[in-house]
Amino acid sequence: MSSRISRRQFIQTAGLGAVGGAGVALTEKSNEGRTPASLAQMPRLLVGCCAYSFLKYLDAGKMTMEGFILKGVAMGVNGLDMTTYWLKSTDSDYLLSLRHLAFKEGMPFSGAACRAGLLQPDDAKRREVVEEIKTWVDRTDVLGASHLRVFAGKLPAGATPAQGVDWTVESMKAACDYAAKKGITLGVETHSGITQKADITLEILRRVDSPYAGITLDITHFISDSDEDLYKQIEACIPYATQTHIRDHFDNHHPIDLDRIWQMFARAGYKGYMSLEYQGREDALIAAPNLVQRMKALSKKYSSV
Repeated sequence: MSSRISRRQFIQTAGLGAVGGAGVALTEKSNEGRTPASLAQMPRLLVGCCAYSFLKYLDAGKMTMEGFILKGVAMGVNGLDMTTYWLKSTDSDYLLSLRHLAFKEGMPFSGAACRAGLLQPDDAKRREVVEEIKTWVDRTDVLGASHLRVFAGKLPAGATPAQGVDWTVESMKAACDYAAKKGITLGVETHSGITQKADITLEILRRVDSPYAGITLDITHFISDSDEDLYKQIEACIPYATQTHIRDHFDNHHPIDLDRIWQMFARAGYKGYMSLEYQGREDALIAAPNLVQRMKALSKKYSSV
């Protein structure tokens, strides 16, 4: 995963798109003879998949989380993001059974994802959400994963963005303090509400100021009037990305240039999962494996693995 950056570096980040261009492809695949310092700069763009990709099948009971693990094996991904909405139980015995199945199949969990929303105007509700996240940290630990996705959320009527950031930072600081004890990183997702603007998301991360805080960087949902600015917002967040959700279309239905996305992550030296979160119109059982193959080709082109 990426190292943290200073405010000055962040301000410069949006302009990095012009640097390097198409020449970022890694033609030297062997790491033999490289120094630890040079290896530290090499990107590791691991292809993953989120359980959410199979939303319709999981909602309908046509796929279980065990089935999702086996589907990930069949697709040949490097890790699976366990969206927890479809766990049939949160008892440790069941979570351990999933962990054991994944181990037997040689499939790591890239993380877990819960619904908890940090942006709460009420003091008591903020404390309640922190306790909810602590519970999910414990469950993530039982699963054997090291990353948990959380949300910020939408501003309530009459609240200002500054207030929303204050509330989110307060909750995330407390949650990260607890997660650190388990070695688990919390990634706030760029999904909806205040995190749909990169500058606000990065302000949250700067103020939380924890090595166990990061961004679950969903490349789809930023708000802007131009596609070019959407790419700039994605790129600005990459140095803080601790997990990435990949789709092939923005929310405005314009196709995403995934080759460009992989180049941006490679230039930043990102080390982590590029996890498919398919939500297209085609049948996920067909479309998701096809998109995974595209992603694997891009990682082979731009990554050290």
